[in-house]
Amino acid sequence: MTEKHIVLEDIDPVMLYGAGNGHLQIIKSLYPKLRVVARGNVLRILGDQEQMDRFEQCIEQMRQHVLKYNNITEEDIIDIVNGRKTNADGVKGVIVYSITGRPIKARSENQQRLVEAYEKSDMVFAIGPAGTGKTYTAIALAVKALKEKTARKIILCRPAVEAGEKLGFLPGDMKDKIDPYLQPLYDSLEDMLPQVKLQEMMERKVIQIAPLAFMRGRTLSDAVVILDEAQNTTPAQIRMFLTRMGWNTKMMITGDLTQVDLPKGQRSGLREAFDLLHDIEGISFIEMNQKDIVRHKLVTRIVNAYEKYDKDRKEIQQYEKNESINNN
Repeated sequence: MTEKHIVLEDIDPVMLYGAGNGHLQIIKSLYPKLRVVARGNVLRILGDQEQMDRFEQCIEQMRQHVLKYNNITEEDIIDIVNGRKTNADGVKGVIVYSITGRPIKARSENQQRLVEAYEKSDMVFAIGPAGTGKTYTAIALAVKALKEKTARKIILCRPAVEAGEKLGFLPGDMKDKIDPYLQPLYDSLEDMLPQVKLQEMMERKVIQIAPLAFMRGRTLSDAVVILDEAQNTTPAQIRMFLTRMGWNTKMMITGDLTQVDLPKGQRSGLREAFDLLHDIEGISFIEMNQKDIVRHKLVTRIVNAYEKYDKDRKEIQQYEKNESINNN
């Protein structure tokens, strides 16, 4: 009889062991000739060498399953032990899985175009109204790259531009003042990565979230870099950001040109980049619209109402301008 230790890396062992060690009991019952003892993320196995080798292969498959799908069921465990594909393996078009095991995939035609553009281009712009899934899809693609080890880190940033409330009026130190601007990025990450794992990745700087100003002087290599709310960058800021790109890096820039919070008269950097870079090889632009909105149905109606208002206001302003010219 021999002994072996298996270390469960990159996953929460509780997810594999199951509630009340329910999954672990099933695993033990499937290998009755082995003695299996779990201590934290270490499995201690005693028994026949051939049985132990098979057991270790199956545990590695289960670990990979948990890492990919953020979930594992009793049926999955039995399928893996019996050499069959699990039900999750048959689902197509999934980018990543949420922490509850929900498949996250493109939910509209333009979201699918965004996924395809990411595969073929190193720089992708996703422009469209609120609720079209621009940021969420981009972060899902970044998490997938991290899990598949095609990128070593994720860097997420936003311009810290006030939309009504001033930074100086918010309580706390600089981090406390900036965090509210970055909260939507935290929310998306928390939906895709277990809290303990996310915290660990942030402490190790595998995932970095920072205001745009913190990007100056850096060269970003081996990373997926996302600039969110890019409509609130100035031309100088977005030029600085885009030129941070290093080797083996993908950049995704998301924004909504109808929600610019810059001072009146200040041109949006996103608008300028759209005009200047639209025909450059290796850069993709995906323009989203109301059909891509995946939030509450009222969001679509609100976006439509505001677009109609903006259009009517522009027509009135143009009419008044023409009348003024004619009267003079």
